[in-house]
Amino acid sequence: MAEIKSALEIALERTESVKTDKASIGQFEAKQLGKRLANAWLEKPEKNLEDEIKKHPKDQFESIKQGLYDVLIPQITLPASEEDLPRIEAIGKALRFLLSNENFNNMYKQLIQVLSQYLNEVSQYDQLIRQQYAPKLRQKEEELSRRMGREVRLDPFQDPEFIAFYNKNLSALKENYQTVVNQVRDEAIKIWNEGKE
Repeated sequence: MAEIKSALEIALERTESVKTDKASIGQFEAKQLGKRLANAWLEKPEKNLEDEIKKHPKDQFESIKQGLYDVLIPQITLPASEEDLPRIEAIGKALRFLLSNENFNNMYKQLIQVLSQYLNEVSQYDQLIRQQYAPKLRQKEEELSRRMGREVRLDPFQDPEFIAFYNKNLSALKENYQTVVNQVRDEAIKIWNEGKE
């Protein structure tokens, strides 16, 4: 009589030849740890990143650094407001540690200055665009007030025509500064890849 096997026994027989590569799993977990460490560090950048890494086994250092790098690189972006600058500075501090490259350090310091300038220009553009569009907005408010029989005030960002005008004018400014951000990010990637060779 044939022996009846359970599904578990069949599965175990089929996977018997598959061996786990503990080293690969360990490196994967170390990389994930690096990503978590990067996110935690960005929340509280006053910690010493090198000390945080040294809390783990030496054979995991490179994977932890890779995880840190993977989280930090995509975050080199244009700031939306002044509040973003400390985060971008923290990213630079972490990358300076990971890359250990004096040219990159100088480049990143210049980037912070350029981003401050960008925010100032965005603020100035915002005011100029609103001033330039103000007569047209007043005309629309008067037209609506006449139709409705009461005074109407419009927020410019409720007007699709203003939004299109605003975005068109700001996109040229953003494009110029995005080029600088891309150059810094590309340089960081280049230095990182050269260090891996």
